Amino acid sequence: MTMTILKPGLLTTVQDSGRRESQQYGVIVSGAMDATSYRLGEMLLQQEPSAAIEFTLIGPTVQFNCDTVFCLTGADFHPLLNGTVCAMWKPVFASAGSILKLQSSRNGARGYLHIKGGIQVEKTLGSYSTYIRAGIGGYKGRPLQMGDVLPISESGTVQKINRAIHPKDLISTSQNVVIRVVKGTEYERFTDESKDALLNTTFTVTKDADRMGYRLEGEHRLFTTKKFDLLSEAVTFGTIQVPPGGHPIILMADRQTTGGYPKIAQVISVDLPKLAQLQPFAKIRFELVTLEEAQELIIKQENKLRLLEMMLKR
Repeated sequence: MTMTILKPGLLTTVQDSGRRESQQYGVIVSGAMDATSYRLGEMLLQQEPSAAIEFTLIGPTVQFNCDTVFCLTGADFHPLLNGTVCAMWKPVFASAGSILKLQSSRNGARGYLHIKGGIQVEKTLGSYSTYIRAGIGGYKGRPLQMGDVLPISESGTVQKINRAIHPKDLISTSQNVVIRVVKGTEYERFTDESKDALLNTTFTVTKDADRMGYRLEGEHRLFTTKKFDLLSEAVTFGTIQVPPGGHPIILMADRQTTGGYPKIAQVISVDLPKLAQLQPFAKIRFELVTLEEAQELIIKQENKLRLLEMMLKR
């Protein structure tokens, strides 16, 4: 049982929750950029995290070659199923031969196509996620191309197919956002002017923005009080590094495992999905919070997601 990629869209890859068990060997985590949208889609299909398709700015067109239940999450790519408007954020049944067309996103950057039973590709180092630069994971370790035939599971119509969610409180596709951060390990080594610029001016996501990182431009460049040697050390999704040129870079899902640039701040976990939905030229303002506040926010969100998951299983 299969689905065929008729048009690949832009940077369309197979992803899951990430390759987290091999970072000590320098292996990139990858995984869905918008982890909340990905997680909600798997919840709606009532399955353990499996291989889904992530697409960026322009969605793919696919043909289901067997009866299939699928779900669309993330940004709105104006989906059409056999030429008719298709609902998002709910399971949808497509009979064999059906064509799903995803178009361009007006707001938000990334969408997800989840299949009941997942995309049937093999795991690499414990994950289905594609890491393009190394050519591993997903489907042949690369973005999907026209004519690719992906193995999937055949589905009958599912019970409770009318279940749906309205993720307004969990998902943001705004292109003018406030992103909350905690102090980075070298925060105090930046000049007062740089710390003030970080927290009181607006930054723009440049065209140099991809799954590895977002390069930002602001009204002022950021500098440390003096040059110093810094050994490479662990970095993570949302780490904000500042290279010598003074333009900050936010590390994203395909970031390296270590970095040697000063780290001025760290985006808190609950705001990473908001960050993932930013398009080039989006506007960001940063707000400093404490580690305790960041922990309270992620606990609150996790409780909300678990409650939602319980309700969907009823």
